[in-house]
Amino acid sequence: MNAMSVTRRVAEVRAFNRLYTRIIGVLGEGLVGTSFSLSEARVLFELAQRDLSEVTDLRKELDLDAGFASRLLGKLERRGLVVRQRSADDARRQVVHLTDEGSQAQHALEERTVTQVGALLNRLTEEEQDKLLGAMGTITGLVGERKSRPQLVLRPPRAGDLGWVVHRHGVRYAAEYGLDSTFEGLVAGVAAEFADAREPRKQAGWIAELDGEPVGSVFCMPDADPGVALLRLLLVEPSARGHGVGRRLVAECVAFARANGYSRLQLWTIDVLVAARRIYEQAGFELISERSERRFGQDVVGQTWRLDLDQRPMP
Repeated sequence: MNAMSVTRRVAEVRAFNRLYTRIIGVLGEGLVGTSFSLSEARVLFELAQRDLSEVTDLRKELDLDAGFASRLLGKLERRGLVVRQRSADDARRQVVHLTDEGSQAQHALEERTVTQVGALLNRLTEEEQDKLLGAMGTITGLVGERKSRPQLVLRPPRAGDLGWVVHRHGVRYAAEYGLDSTFEGLVAGVAAEFADAREPRKQAGWIAELDGEPVGSVFCMPDADPGVALLRLLLVEPSARGHGVGRRLVAECVAFARANGYSRLQLWTIDVLVAARRIYEQAGFELISERSERRFGQDVVGQTWRLDLDQRPMP
């Protein structure tokens, strides 16, 4: 990345920061029209979540240096909102808690904040609110503290999910493998076939979510041969790779095909999808044919993989 690009991106982040602080009122006369600064309001909020807090723990939670934290607590103490005292367990440590007046002030501040944020959201349509919250979630996921073990959930497709599957396939495969729009058209056709199924009980689809965000998909659909099922539209977003999402999706597809009486599960892919091929091999699929061809604006090697479902499931 060149220096000009870095400078531009830094300027855009700073512009967003200025916009956000103006919206939430940090630069006005007190937070949400009160006499409290943002730092004071954060302290009151954190103390309201617990009966008693060690000052050192509060500092770490809010990322405050010792001097600033001491001045901040001293100001709140002089206003009669908090009380500091020595810890009963360790006299070297100091604990702090809200007074009754402090609890009342925090409650009032919370109500004003909810009202202000509600007014902001009411200016937007429901669709715009969803976009705003989605953007906030993206920012939080990228720059916030990451969870060490994100929760993986597989669920059936809901309204809008098929469109998401088509969109993400088009975006990801164009960016990573240079496939043109004919590939997205192929995916759209498969999605339409799934939606228009005459025997929905013979097929199933799964959307993978990590911490509530869609990150993958797979579909099990009947072939023209009544005994054969097709594994289709396996996708794992880059942000979800390394969490076992692809393996879980394929395992669900295999289990469904076996439970619904199919004797064989097949799939078609291209050889550059190395990670996906590794998952298929681990699940017991065997490569039965491949052919070089010109598709999706690229020279590709198409491959057909097969899993005989009368064999024992892979561990």
